Amino acid sequence: MVRTDDDAPDFTAPMRTPDGEITEFTLSEAIEDGPVVLAFFPGAFTSVCTGEMTTFRDRLDGLVDAGASLYGVSIDSPFSLGEFADQNELNFPLVSDTNKEVIDAYDIVMDFADLGVFGVAKRSIFVVDGDGRITYAWVSDDPGVEPAYDEVEAAAKEA
Repeated sequence: MVRTDDDAPDFTAPMRTPDGEITEFTLSEAIEDGPVVLAFFPGAFTSVCTGEMTTFRDRLDGLVDAGASLYGVSIDSPFSLGEFADQNELNFPLVSDTNKEVIDAYDIVMDFADLGVFGVAKRSIFVVDGDGRITYAWVSDDPGVEPAYDEVEAAAKEA
């Protein structure tokens, strides 16, 4: 698993912007504008994931004030993420990892074998500074646990 002080695995994946456009996201390009917060979540339209993403929506100003950009990341298609974003009025981009290469690179793959669901993201937060180093890493093995939002904000300010 990637940890604090590691180089963040670079990746390119489809992204749904807040204005509804589907474009391409590349981490190494995004960090040129300052720190990036990657918020990995297991799946759109689930209760805890919706709660997490809407909490980030409501707290986005704190991250922006810290000079950071926020990106939600899941294995959902960009079209599903678009509907998820629209229904929840999300004001930040969502990155689609349908081929599961990103969650594999970050070593945060989780299975719900009892439900027949395999290869989703563990709920995880990575703050990546402008040099491409991970300055904060939080990974939960329990999909029902949300991150400590104050810690994420503080980490973004320090990145």
